[in-house]
Amino acid sequence: MELLFLGLAGGAIVAYFIFNAFSKRNSRKRTDTQSVVLLEKMKRVCKLVTVEGDFAEIYHYKSLKDKWVDYFIGRKKAIILINAKAHVGFDLNKIELTSDPEQKMVKISNFPQPEILTIDSDVKFYDKREGWANPFTSHDLTEMNREAKQHIIDKVPESGLLEQAKKEALNSILLMESLAETIGWKLDYSALAIDGEKGDIKKLH
Repeated sequence: MELLFLGLAGGAIVAYFIFNAFSKRNSRKRTDTQSVVLLEKMKRVCKLVTVEGDFAEIYHYKSLKDKWVDYFIGRKKAIILINAKAHVGFDLNKIELTSDPEQKMVKISNFPQPEILTIDSDVKFYDKREGWANPFTSHDLTEMNREAKQHIIDKVPESGLLEQAKKEALNSILLMESLAETIGWKLDYSALAIDGEKGDIKKLH
């Protein structure tokens, strides 16, 4: 009878340790899964951080050949009306996120500066003037479109879109923090310098 009791007690102890180890392993797997899902959701939040700006510009195009060549064959020029939409946001590949499942902590060690992601443009040509022996070619039209797009790129810094995106980035970090807290995690962004007045975010050196 005593042997039976000892056997049952021993079996119960072994079962307890097996169950405990199994529970810890399952808990670890669950935490690791949370880590992966949380990082993916945070990156989606960052992907949504974009600001848009509409531009309507007039650009004067002139072919830039040797002045003597232009004199003899005639200079090409045109007035270009540019309607464009610029999208400013962040390169997700430059965002450095790491997770610590043991501490249930996600750390942001680098947050990039905003940049131009895409520019959608509609270009119309007016008052096209060709030289008598210097007509517009398909190459010229490609070059004119390239210069028109570059003209918009040069205008973006003056538009305030980059500053607006910086402020949106700060809001996104606060959203990421709330996202982490909903599942009992914490977000550590102490490696970033945040200017509360400007909403500027940069990596501490």
